[in-house]
Amino acid sequence: MAKPVVVGVDGSPSSLEAVETAAHEAALSGVGLRLVHAFGWSSIHPPRGGPPWNRAEAGVRELVDGTLVEAELRAHRIAPDTDITREVTAGEPVVVLEIESRTASLVVVGSRGLGAFGGLLLGSTAVHLASYGRCPVLVVRGRPHPTGPVLLAVDGSPAGERAVEFAFAEASVRGADLLALHVWNAWSERLPEGPDDQLRIVVDVDRLREEEQRLLDETLSPWRTRYPRVAVESRLVRSRIRPALIEASRDAQLIVAGARGRGGFGGLLLGSVSQALLQHAHCPVAVVRGAE
Repeated sequence: MAKPVVVGVDGSPSSLEAVETAAHEAALSGVGLRLVHAFGWSSIHPPRGGPPWNRAEAGVRELVDGTLVEAELRAHRIAPDTDITREVTAGEPVVVLEIESRTASLVVVGSRGLGAFGGLLLGSTAVHLASYGRCPVLVVRGRPHPTGPVLLAVDGSPAGERAVEFAFAEASVRGADLLALHVWNAWSERLPEGPDDQLRIVVDVDRLREEEQRLLDETLSPWRTRYPRVAVESRLVRSRIRPALIEASRDAQLIVAGARGRGGFGGLLLGSVSQALLQHAHCPVAVVRGAE
């Protein structure tokens, strides 16, 4: 049985936007959609002043049902033929979604929350799921370019292989182009021989550029063969990693990055890069963990 797309629902505008995105993803992939509401507050960031509902004035079940009814209506408008199920469970949102990720093809969350998923900041929720979830995590943020490419952040590490696979699959089902961006830099050091001395020891930049280009080509080669209908543009950029990826996301409909890795990103852990994308990208961000 095909694994469903799971979306965290709390009734906030952000989570309802995530529901629409998740419904679209489920329809494209031909799988079911699972709406999940976690009934509980995170012990990490409990809401100030207690819960926003009054047990004496309103039934919790009615509030939850109303939230899920609205979410289901929105999902049906986006994907009328998709099988949609609901799940209401007690527990901390990140823990609930982590468990759900074990039987999901994709977990989708919004970038802001007001209810059950609002107790954690975006970074905490997304980084936790990216670190411990068992499937890709898509965080809905920014304004996706409707005709832009799927942007793949290539680092060339073995851990990033699943991110490459996910990006090609997304471009295929969306009928979109794929832009594979590999950002690199060369280490340099100023020699302190005098106040006006600008001499630097610099590695062989041309040789490094050739190596980085070869890494990019080798990373993409098998997936170009597997997805021959996907138009691929590979781009090698010497720049600061995070600003380059964030700027490139302006014209993308989705950016895909691995959860962590080393290699083309000049020694930076990809975790720090993915966190920057989750906070500052101009389009939705998919974070994909590598193989165990």
